[in-house]
Amino acid sequence: MTKFDKSKLPSRYVTEGPERAPHRSYYYAMGMTEAEIHQPLVGVATCWNEAAPCNIALSRQAQAVKGGVKEAHGTPREFTTITVTDGIAMGHEGMRSSLASREAIADTVELTMRGHCYDALVGLAGCDKSLPGMMMAMVRLNVPSVFIYGGSILPGKAPQIEEIPEEFRTRDLTVQDMFEAVGWHQNKQMSDKALDALERVACPSAGACGGQFTANTMACVSEAIGLALMNSSGMPAPYESRDQYSEASGRAVMDLLEKNIRARDVVTLKSLQNAARVVACTGGSTNAGLHLPAIAHEAGIEFYLEDVCEIFRDTPYFVDLKPGGQYVAKDLYDAGGIPVVMKELRKAGLIHEDCMTATGRSIGEELDQIDREADG
Repeated sequence: MTKFDKSKLPSRYVTEGPERAPHRSYYYAMGMTEAEIHQPLVGVATCWNEAAPCNIALSRQAQAVKGGVKEAHGTPREFTTITVTDGIAMGHEGMRSSLASREAIADTVELTMRGHCYDALVGLAGCDKSLPGMMMAMVRLNVPSVFIYGGSILPGKAPQIEEIPEEFRTRDLTVQDMFEAVGWHQNKQMSDKALDALERVACPSAGACGGQFTANTMACVSEAIGLALMNSSGMPAPYESRDQYSEASGRAVMDLLEKNIRARDVVTLKSLQNAARVVACTGGSTNAGLHLPAIAHEAGIEFYLEDVCEIFRDTPYFVDLKPGGQYVAKDLYDAGGIPVVMKELRKAGLIHEDCMTATGRSIGEELDQIDREADG
């Protein structure tokens, strides 16, 4: 038996009453049981595709989310949407597709959720524009929502051969280093053989670009803004232990549904300011100046590029990440991740602690549960 009153949920329009027998026949056709049909229907939206490593692990993680939803007496319904991957779309006509894809992602998730009367949403994203696009959809729909990042790529390591300049042999590699290597090659400072060797090892796994580029920046935003579970964004994509966060996200969305905590209860002016703080102190992508106002707009909140810039000017930069620094996303995770960063911001009085999060607790309560402190 479900503990949820379907008479107050959107899915009642497709599952309840004699007149919905045709709808229910479709669900039986997909192997659903009577109990599953009459539980809350939870959309599990992913940007899984074979366009880039950012998205390739999302399908596996979605299965773990579905397990968490089922464990908490919900019925998950998985669907996918598009992505356009900047790392591949750059340098040609495809550049025109990138920012527009954000809106397409938000629109398609909205259409699927509304068209099938799903009651809540867990959204998984891995690529630059797919993260804000998914969060925009959550806020626009204003249903109980939990975001989960697909995770970053592992750093690459150059082979120790003389043809490769020492600068590349002694650093962790990301796709950024490949763009730099192209410049070296064009200036006759790197051979064809060296360039070929680097491109085969720079991106060694599934996951989004390893530095604090747009994907990892907006993943940090998802935690700081409260839509993602604390510390869920940090673990690299290949780690199967990420599935624990996915399962927990599935359970969490059912808890939000029971408490009727919706996306706009989480995304407020204060939580947007928290997110901008985290972008600033980590040296995050300036694309956040485009994406945070877009998320705010979906909630009817006035929060503009100028507001983001004001916060940037007023926030210390203390997390040494690529491209401005030397470390990659895995290093930040190993050091304690965004919870530790936010604890440092709290010490400086730069965090609003009363903002709601995806756990149903405030950001202050969440940080109180984090034992770890920043190193150094």
